[in-house]
Amino acid sequence: MQLFKILPNSYDFKKLIIVFGVVFSSFFYPKVYAENSTLAAVPKLELGQYLGLWYEIARKPMYFQKDCKSDVTARYTVNEYGNVAVDNRCVDQNGQELRSLGEAFISNEPFNSKFKVSFIPEAIRWMHVGRGDYWVLKIDSSYQMALVGEPKRKYLWLLSRDPHPDEAKVTEFLRYAQTVGFNLKDLIRTKQNAQE
Repeated sequence: MQLFKILPNSYDFKKLIIVFGVVFSSFFYPKVYAENSTLAAVPKLELGQYLGLWYEIARKPMYFQKDCKSDVTARYTVNEYGNVAVDNRCVDQNGQELRSLGEAFISNEPFNSKFKVSFIPEAIRWMHVGRGDYWVLKIDSSYQMALVGEPKRKYLWLLSRDPHPDEAKVTEFLRYAQTVGFNLKDLIRTKQNAQE
């Protein structure tokens, strides 16, 4: 009988559940909304213009780039299968170059702005596992700067053909990322030692 004296009456218990529900939803609803709201890739990407060398200007933190301290680049070429070969490089804290080779599969032909990227061993890349979303969200008309992300807004990269791009343009692209729901509080600005 002692237990029943400690528990609140049913009216108080209902109020407690309602208050808990309101508090819980206020913490998690914005995140759920942002993750589930539609994120648009660019309407069409001219793949031939997009290929080549890109310098990472900024990114959201991610485990597979945790050892990259500077000089992050991505080089895209077409491979023998007609997919995009990905050659990512960076320099670690000891000055050693790190390299990661992958393959990107276009997932919205003929628009070419959404890819599924895999870095699993080449012999098993044909399997549709271990592929991450890579969407081109914004690109300038001369293909000199690109904003890349994925629909859950966990990952984001700002890429440029120039290792030291104009700050006004960087700001423009990062503001766009914010307007489509990316939280940039943890954004990492990438150090580039390459000369223009």
